[in-house]
Amino acid sequence: MNAALSPVTEPALPSVQRLLQQVHPHRLVGAVVQVRVHGVLRHASATGLADRERGEPMRRDHLFRLASVSKPLLTVVILRLVAEGVLDLDAPVQRWLPDFRPALADGSTPAISLRQLLSHSSGLGYRFLEADAHGPYARAGVSDGMDANPLSLADNVRRIAQVPLLFPPGSQWMYSLGVDVAGAVAEAATGETLQALFERLLATPLGLRDTAFATGDASRLATPYVSDDPLPHRLREGEVVPVFPETVGIEYSLARATDASRYPSAGAGLVGTADDLITVLEALRDGQAPALLPAPLLAQMGTPQVGEAGPPEPAGWGFGLGFAVLRDAVAGATPQAPGSWRWGGAYGHSWFVDPARGLSVVALTNTLYEGMDGAFVDELRDAIYADLEAAR
Repeated sequence: MNAALSPVTEPALPSVQRLLQQVHPHRLVGAVVQVRVHGVLRHASATGLADRERGEPMRRDHLFRLASVSKPLLTVVILRLVAEGVLDLDAPVQRWLPDFRPALADGSTPAISLRQLLSHSSGLGYRFLEADAHGPYARAGVSDGMDANPLSLADNVRRIAQVPLLFPPGSQWMYSLGVDVAGAVAEAATGETLQALFERLLATPLGLRDTAFATGDASRLATPYVSDDPLPHRLREGEVVPVFPETVGIEYSLARATDASRYPSAGAGLVGTADDLITVLEALRDGQAPALLPAPLLAQMGTPQVGEAGPPEPAGWGFGLGFAVLRDAVAGATPQAPGSWRWGGAYGHSWFVDPARGLSVVALTNTLYEGMDGAFVDELRDAIYADLEAAR
């Protein structure tokens, strides 16, 4: 068997297949890719290796550490609580977390809403985005939800509250630990653990079989690698890898994925499969799961929440609730239609949904950061649109 291209019974897109064969082994060690159009599976492949040193081929049912792919899933969980009347998007979260009162530089403590936490407009930040290892989040001992820090969720939220806000809530966009704080709000409002809420409000309704905050089957986990020259190197426990220039980077704990005692990071903590992820995206895209989210809340997920503010790259994107939303396809130099959604995960993942074309795409890889924001992400997007256009 060719380990670079495990056989699948589903139909395949030829340009996508060629691309996946080209990127192994120098750019990606392994990948699972799925493409659905109006619910019909058009491509499903498991390519490359799940573990290079053991020569283990990638399988479609391999588990991945999802990192920030967790964010849209937990956002759905939290919005279901909004739909039930348990939470309120625009009420101060201090209603449920009375001690969560981070201050601005002038000492004032503005109210922060759940909407601002989920849209990254709360004034919070991330430790991994600080310029050095002695920044405010580092000094407070904050965890980004991916390291081996033994803090509880409540302890981490207390530490986050000690760090000054970067800007008045609602005034700007800054990628942040806001979704982790929103997870703590959900626990406080319900008295349930985040894992129990995830199971009750998302996994059970959609029949998700393999996604949770930890797995008891380490043998199914794909081994992570780091983009390097000439070949990606195996990610080490505790290794710190910068995401962007002039930032300290993320500290990775591989052991966290099999340790259910670690706090559930709503923004970065899930372990799951491509099958489960595309099931969630499809439920959101086709609107055929009214028991999941009412239409007005689903519409808000796909509506930019902070004007034109959003991720600095790529251009043309704003941010809704849980994911980025395309405002300007020309500025973004993308074939995706305005209103498309996208995000990724630091372990090497990307996904997007183009509702106007009925298109959902998931690409989970085990190579950071090529699989999250390397050239592969746009190459895969363009190959998919080329194949779909050719098939018309």
